[in-house]
Amino acid sequence: MGHICVVLGGGGHARILIDALQSCGGIKLYGVLDINSTLWGESLLGVPILGGDNLLPELIEDGVNCFVVGLGSIGDNAPRKSLFDLGSTSKLYPFTVIHSSAIYSRWSSIGPGVQLLSGSIVNAGVKLGTNVIINSGAIVEHDCVIGDHVHVATGARLASTVTVGEGAHIGVGATVKQSVSIGEYAIVGAGAVVVKDVLPNSVVAGVPARPMQSSRG
Repeated sequence: MGHICVVLGGGGHARILIDALQSCGGIKLYGVLDINSTLWGESLLGVPILGGDNLLPELIEDGVNCFVVGLGSIGDNAPRKSLFDLGSTSKLYPFTVIHSSAIYSRWSSIGPGVQLLSGSIVNAGVKLGTNVIINSGAIVEHDCVIGDHVHVATGARLASTVTVGEGAHIGVGATVKQSVSIGEYAIVGAGAVVVKDVLPNSVVAGVPARPMQSSRG
């Protein structure tokens, strides 16, 4: 049996993800599920939005055997984690998405459900955890370690030996200096330049990046 995939979440990120999947081929996109009922009956790049998550058992009976998380994030990665857990507990396997224009070293390690989008670069010695997004044009240099459910947003740049904790978000165009550690569920603001460690559950922004507020109560 080949790859028959459902997309969990039907927002803007799902559109980019479907384009990436169509670029690499080798997979049948069965449909999209989304909790927003106003989207039901519509389509994304020719892929139908079938209904809500309650349809998942029915899709599995029809032969769906894998999933991708079609939800992105601006800062809070918890909803993406919830969708990943939904797919996993439904006995589907997480499909790893690699856009045809993405570059990744054969000496890197890529976890389940990772998404390497257009123009992204992942260099030698990098370890990517589960359900990680390396978004369009983002660069992850050698020997970085990226935890589960992290989003490295469009155009962000991680220099060598950076460590990013679970659930953290690196904003659009942000730069992280080599050997810096970003704590779990921290948020690095768009365009920030991070030159020292970032505490877990904190928000930093600016050049150089400074603490702004707590990202979790």
